[in-house]
Amino acid sequence: MIWLGIETSNSPLSIAIVKDGQVLAEVVQNIKLTHSVTAMPTIEELLNKVNIKPADIDAIAVSEGPGSYTGIRIGVTLAKTLAWTLKKPLVGVSSLKVLAANAQLFNGVICTLFDARRQNVYAAAYNGMNLETIIEDRHDSIDAILVQLQQLNERVVFVGVDAANFKDQIVQYLGDNAFFAPFSLHLPRASKLIEIAENEPLLNAAEVHSFVPKYHRIAQAEANWVKEQKKGQQ
Repeated sequence: MIWLGIETSNSPLSIAIVKDGQVLAEVVQNIKLTHSVTAMPTIEELLNKVNIKPADIDAIAVSEGPGSYTGIRIGVTLAKTLAWTLKKPLVGVSSLKVLAANAQLFNGVICTLFDARRQNVYAAAYNGMNLETIIEDRHDSIDAILVQLQQLNERVVFVGVDAANFKDQIVQYLGDNAFFAPFSLHLPRASKLIEIAENEPLLNAAEVHSFVPKYHRIAQAEANWVKEQKKGQQ
C-alpha cells in the first residue's frame, strides 16, 4: 500500500511517501517558506524521485491540527483536493500526536505543545511507548497544562521547538520530572504521521468532502465578532 503524508500544521513542512511499511522518500524542512508555495511542488518532486504517479497512491494522511490556522488550512485543503480528485481515502491525525511519535520510546509521559501566545498553548499528553492519550488536544494556559502534568507525578518529556519558551515554568512545576527532547526530535515527520494513520479508519470519498481541520480554538476575527455580538445584547 502506498501512502502520501502531508504535514503543514506549523512552520515546518514534511512530506513523505511510504510503501508497504518502508519510507521511500521524505522531506523535513524548517525554512519558513509559505506552505502554499512549497507543499505541492515538494509532493511532485518526491513522486518523481520514486517514480510513482499520483494515481498509484492508495491513501493520504494529513495533520488536521491544532497549530497555525493558515498551515492547517493549506495542508487539509491540499489533502482533500488530492483525495477527491484521485478518489482515494483520507485520514486526519492530530498534529500534536504526530510530534509526540518522535519520542515514542520515552519511558514516561510525552507532552507536545505549540505556543499559542499570551501564555497559552495547544497541548496534549501521551503515554510513552503506545501513545495512549492522557490529556486530549486542547487550547489552554501553560499553567493549567502544567498543573495537570504535575498531578500525574510522572516523568514528562517535552517535544517541540516551542517547549523552550516555557522551560523555566516547566521546571518550576515539575522539577526533576521534567525532561526535554533533543533538537533532532522537535520537527514533525510525515512518515510518523503515516505510521499513526495506518491504524486509523479510512475516510471514503463521501466522507472526505465533509472532513474539516480541528483548530481547537476559534480564529481571532471570529472571537472579536462574538465579543461584539455580546456587547450588542447587553
